[in-house]
Amino acid sequence: MSNSLPDRYFEDYLPGEMQEFGTVILSEAEIIEFAKKYDPQDFHTDPEKAVNGPYGGLIASGWQTVVVVMRLLVDHFLSSASSLGSPGIDELRWLAPVRPGDELTVWAQVVNSRRSKSQPDRGLVHSFVEVINQDGTRVMSMKAISMIACRDASI
Repeated sequence: MSNSLPDRYFEDYLPGEMQEFGTVILSEAEIIEFAKKYDPQDFHTDPEKAVNGPYGGLIASGWQTVVVVMRLLVDHFLSSASSLGSPGIDELRWLAPVRPGDELTVWAQVVNSRRSKSQPDRGLVHSFVEVINQDGTRVMSMKAISMIACRDASI
């Protein structure tokens, strides 16, 4: 992992902390390219067929939205000095379609954190992540779990 965040450890992820991670715009070409490779359904890959599809036009794959969110989390939330991966996510929800040109803003709030009893050099940080488009519509949410190294493993 390489990001320019200051070193941050488990002790620095405080419950209640909320951060916004800038804006990302997905172009039609990016949506189609991703979908052709990973989610080749017509409403993701073919603008003409998508017009008559269930969403009335081309939309991004929900998995592409997750990937975009992950990039922003790595760039702005997970310190390369301490991030140890994740045991998973809970309650991933795609709440509204993401269309070409949508401006997506990602928010994350630390919900709780607890030090591992079996591995005292790390802790689990539970975060609630939301993605909002330019109209204020929530397009995705998830409950993320991150394993984060402790600054002081002896506590």
